Amino acid sequence: MSALQSAEDVAEEITDVAPRPSRRPWTAWPAWRRRWRERHPTAAQVLSVTVTVLAAALVVGALVMPNTVVRLGPATFFRLPAEAIVGAAVLLALPRRPRVAVAAASGVLLGAMTVLNVLDMGFNQYLGRSFNVVLDWSLLGDAESYLEDSLGRTATLAAVAGVIALVLLLLVLPALAVVRLSGLLARHPGTATRGTLIAGVVWITCSSLGVQMAGVPIASDRTATALKAQARRVSDTLADEAEFRKVARVDAFGNTPGSQLVPDLRGKDVIFTFIESYGRSAIEDPVIAPGVNRTLDVRTKALAAAGFHARSGWLTSATYGGSSWLGHSTTMSGLWISNQQRYRTVMASDHLSLTGAFAKTGAFDTVGVMPGVQKGWPEQKWYGLDKVYNAFQLGYRGPKFSWSTMPDQYALQQYQERVHSKPPAAGRSRMSLLILTSSHQPWAPIPKMVGWDRLGDGSVFADIEAAGNRAEDVIADTTRSREEYGRSIQYSVTALTEWLERYGTEDTVLVFLGDHQPIARVSGNHASRDVPVSIVAKDPRMLDKIADWDWTDGLRPAEDAPVWKMSSFRDRFLRAYGSTPHPKRD
Repeated sequence: MSALQSAEDVAEEITDVAPRPSRRPWTAWPAWRRRWRERHPTAAQVLSVTVTVLAAALVVGALVMPNTVVRLGPATFFRLPAEAIVGAAVLLALPRRPRVAVAAASGVLLGAMTVLNVLDMGFNQYLGRSFNVVLDWSLLGDAESYLEDSLGRTATLAAVAGVIALVLLLLVLPALAVVRLSGLLARHPGTATRGTLIAGVVWITCSSLGVQMAGVPIASDRTATALKAQARRVSDTLADEAEFRKVARVDAFGNTPGSQLVPDLRGKDVIFTFIESYGRSAIEDPVIAPGVNRTLDVRTKALAAAGFHARSGWLTSATYGGSSWLGHSTTMSGLWISNQQRYRTVMASDHLSLTGAFAKTGAFDTVGVMPGVQKGWPEQKWYGLDKVYNAFQLGYRGPKFSWSTMPDQYALQQYQERVHSKPPAAGRSRMSLLILTSSHQPWAPIPKMVGWDRLGDGSVFADIEAAGNRAEDVIADTTRSREEYGRSIQYSVTALTEWLERYGTEDTVLVFLGDHQPIARVSGNHASRDVPVSIVAKDPRMLDKIADWDWTDGLRPAEDAPVWKMSSFRDRFLRAYGSTPHPKRD
C-alpha cells in the first residue's frame, strides 16, 4: 500500500467519524431549531405564541402611539388601528416573496414613524412644538452639547450610544414583527380573512358611533394621520422658506438714512439685555412667581432709590423652551423668525437689525458681550456690532455652572471693566447687546451673588458651584426644576439691576427682556409664549417717549399689560425714539 493510499484511507475514516463542516454555518440554525422544537414541543409552542403576541403588541402599540407625553396612558394603547386592518388585507392578497418584502418595508416605515413620534414627544415636552424633519436635525447636535455641559462627557456618550441603539431597535424590531405576523396570516388564510373582515366592521362601527374608552376613541388612524401631518409639515416648510424670503426683503426702515435713526437716543448709553428663559411663567406660575415677584418688587424699589424708573409689558416670543437665537433675532429684526431656515435667511440678508440701526447712524460704538458664544459667530455682522466678547475673551477662571460658561454677575462686571467704564470714541455714544446665561436650563447649580469687589477672575465661584445642586438631580424632578428655575431668574434679575444701580448713569437706558418661556415641563403644556420686557432709565424723557404704550410702572408687568408680538418691538422702539420710516421694497 502506498503512502498516498494510506493517507486517503485515513481521511475517509475521519470523514466517517466526523461529518464535514457545512460551508454555510448559518444553515445549521434552522436544523438546530427544528430539533429543539421536536424535543421540547410544549416549550416551543409557548415560546412561539409569546413571540407572536409580543410582535402583535409591538405593531399595534407603534400604530396607536401618540406624539405627546400628556396623551400617554393605558387607554391610548387599547385601540383598534385602521392601518393594521388595511395592512392585513394587503398582505393576505400577496404571494410569498412580495408579501415578505412589503411586510419588511412596512415595518421599517412603522419604525421610522415611531422614531418621529418619539422626537415629537421630546420637542413638544421641551420646545412646545413638533419635530420638523426638514429643519430640526441640526438641533440634535445642540442637544448633545447641552447634555455634555450639564451631565458630563461620559454620561453624554452613554446617552448617545443608548439613543443610537434605540433607533436601530425601533427600525429593526417592527420590521421583524410585521414579517412574523404576515407569515401567521399566510399560514391561516381563512381565519385571517374572517378576522380582518370582523375587525374592519368593528372599526367602522366604532368610528361612526364615536365609541370611546376612558375618553379615547377606540377606532384609530393615528399613524396615517401622523404621516399626513409630517408630509404637510414638509410641504409647508418648503413653501414658507420661499414666502419668507419675499417678506424679509420688505423693511419699513430699510432706506432710512442714518441721520434719521434713533435721534432721541443720541448721547445716551443704550443697553439691550436678554435674560435666558425669562418667561411669563416666572411671574404668574404659583410655584415660581412668589420668589420672582418679590425680587422684582425689591429691585424696583432699590432702583427708584437710585433714581431709576421702569416700565414693563409683554412680548410674545417666536420660540419656546429653547432656540434662544430665534427670540434674539425676532426682537432685533422685526420679523417673525420661528425656525432655523428663517434665521439663516435673515442672517444672510441686509435686513436692518435694531442694533444695526445704531451702527448705521455712525453716532454709536456698538459692542456685544455674549458669554454663551463658544465658537465663531458670523452673525456679528448682521447685528452690526463693532466688537463682540465671547466666552473665552472675558478672562473667566472659575467653574462652569452647567451650560452657562460663567455667572451673570461676573459677565456684567467684565462688561463694566472692559466696555462700560471706558469712554466711547470721540463724539460718539454707545449701544451694547448683552446675552445673560445663568438662567439657562437645567438650573443646577445656580450661582449666588458675591461682593462686586470680590469677583476677580471668577475663582470665587468655585465653592458655590461645588455646593450647588447636581444637574442630574434637578433634571429628573419637575417640582425641583420649577423651583430652581425661579431661583435662577431671581439671580439674573438681581445681578443685572444691581449692576445698573451700581454703575448706571444719567444717560443709561436699559432694555431687558426674556428670549422665551422655559421648557414645557416647567412652564406647563399650555403656557403662553409671552416674556416680560422692561425699559429702565433715569432720564424721565426716555420713559415719556413710551407713555402711549400703556406699560406698567416698575419691573413687574401687570397681568393685563399690553401683549405684542416680539416681531413688532423693533419698529415700535425705532418710532418711539424719533426714527423716520423710509420703506425698502424689493
